[in-house]
Amino acid sequence: MWALFEPLHAVTYFAPQGAVAFEQAGLTGFWRRYFAGRAAALGAVGPGPVTAAFFGFAPRMVQRAIPDVWTRISPPAALAARTAGATAALTDLFAGLPDKTVTEAADLLTDAAHAADTTGRVLAAAHADLPWPDAPIARLWHAATILREHRGDGHVAALLTAGLDGCESLAWRAALDGGKLREVTQPARGWTDDEWQAAVGRLADRGWVTPDGTATETGRKAYDRVEALTDELAAGPWHNRDKAATELLTPLTERAWQAVPDDNPIPLRRRQ
Repeated sequence: MWALFEPLHAVTYFAPQGAVAFEQAGLTGFWRRYFAGRAAALGAVGPGPVTAAFFGFAPRMVQRAIPDVWTRISPPAALAARTAGATAALTDLFAGLPDKTVTEAADLLTDAAHAADTTGRVLAAAHADLPWPDAPIARLWHAATILREHRGDGHVAALLTAGLDGCESLAWRAALDGGKLREVTQPARGWTDDEWQAAVGRLADRGWVTPDGTATETGRKAYDRVEALTDELAAGPWHNRDKAATELLTPLTERAWQAVPDDNPIPLRRRQ
């Protein structure tokens, strides 16, 4: 399910319409847009809550954007720009699809988002508290955003249960990909080489990676446990909806991938 709805949300980061909407609101720069747009549902918070909620980012990277960004754009303006940019992007990407297809998908995702239990999930709860747009495409994007933050909040809980910090979680994930993911993930999350290698060292002490950063069988089994717990925590909204969601979202997801790079640091990968 995540692989189906995450691309619908992710256009906000990669589609040019997102940048245009923020620039029209007076905010420039990719990371300013990222931190302002995603954190705005929490209000004009400082770097502490953002670092905690976003989890994988080096604190100094958050501190470069927060709280300075709130002197450049207010949280309500950031939310409006983010929604406008994502809606414009999806409108263009969905050109030629029947209106019924989009409306039915929006209805299904809306129902799923309303069914998501946000207890203990701060980012999901903050976005669920925002006013719902009326237009189907905007509503589709808003629902996808709530659901991705719902899953993300649960994933952070699973990582904490496994005893991982932000940098360790990224180094561990990169090790499972043979290290290739590091090239895009490390700079996108702001960790230095020394911090990354220190995280690899801690993972090696646990027996999850080798000293050169290669995943071990123990590490792969631990990863499977974290993913299983993440899926379990995210499963609630999809009860009796998964088959319909697959049918309705697949054509929309395929269009959304036109705006999302394959080597993104989320890391989101195309469904096989």
